[in-house]
Amino acid sequence: MSIFKNVNKALNESLKNKQSDRVLTLRAIVSAKKDKEIEKRTLDKKEVSNEDMISILNKMLKQRNESLEMYHKAKRQDLADKENNEIKIIKEFLPQQLSNDEVEKACVEAISKSEASSLKDMGKVMQILKNKHFGRIDFSLAGKILKEKLKS
Repeated sequence: MSIFKNVNKALNESLKNKQSDRVLTLRAIVSAKKDKEIEKRTLDKKEVSNEDMISILNKMLKQRNESLEMYHKAKRQDLADKENNEIKIIKEFLPQQLSNDEVEKACVEAISKSEASSLKDMGKVMQILKNKHFGRIDFSLAGKILKEKLKS
């Protein structure tokens, strides 16, 4: 089942169960998807794919994490709790993320596959990771690991 169908199903259930916080987050996801549809229409493309939905959800997750960090610095636990709740809801619809060990293993495999030998080859390695593990890998972590591996 597509990610968006899962979001819609969860939204309907949340509306029936009167879970207002959950409804707000799910409606934000639906709204972001509609924005993407409008953007694609101007580019003469038809539908929002699962890959597009993963990108949308990752962007929303990144925004929530940045807000969470600011709320912790400002000692606003009430707002931090709200952001944490939204993060949990968004993560429900993302594919299972690779663990740190799995990310490191994937990086080593991609380096050997691309025959990378220096930091100049990092783009090739990242492209391999993106093609094989799109939506399941933390690219900031992968970037750190790749820099470390390709330096030596």
